[in-house]
Amino acid sequence: MRIYILYLLLFCASSAMGQNKTIYDFSALTIDGDTLHFSSLAGKKILVVNTASECMFTPQYEKLQELYEEYGGDDFEIIAFPCNDFGKQEPGDNASIKEFCQQYPISFTLMQKITIKGDDVPPVYRWLTDSKENGTLDAKVKWNFQKFMIDETGSVVDFVGPAISPLSNKIKEWLEE
Repeated sequence: MRIYILYLLLFCASSAMGQNKTIYDFSALTIDGDTLHFSSLAGKKILVVNTASECMFTPQYEKLQELYEEYGGDDFEIIAFPCNDFGKQEPGDNASIKEFCQQYPISFTLMQKITIKGDDVPPVYRWLTDSKENGTLDAKVKWNFQKFMIDETGSVVDFVGPAISPLSNKIKEWLEE
């Protein structure tokens, strides 16, 4: 009987340890203050990117929109999180960020401004960057416009650095898989 209980405990513990969260376990606020439950994106590939209005990579907003127009809709979504942690290149509030983005104009989802460094990291970004939480990779955010690729099951599968275009072969090939 003791052996049976021991095996049962080991099985339960190993099962619990092997169950990593997915992006569907999180929610965050959009730029308009609405709650986006990532579970509403189940079955879609998702590109999560931290953005900034005054960065040398800011023109990537245009490339992100091109990517969204080509692949977005039923199978793909882009989620952009403005962030002021890198070079203080997103100094504005949510209203000014939203107004700034109208010049591109983007139609993918823009979230409220967040912090990626320090103690106030939103749970979804802790999950994106920590293999203990996502079960796949560790990926410290190095600068504005780092892009995380999430598959249709809600698992983070890869990322590309800030200097890599959203229209890169790596991203397009992933979308076409």
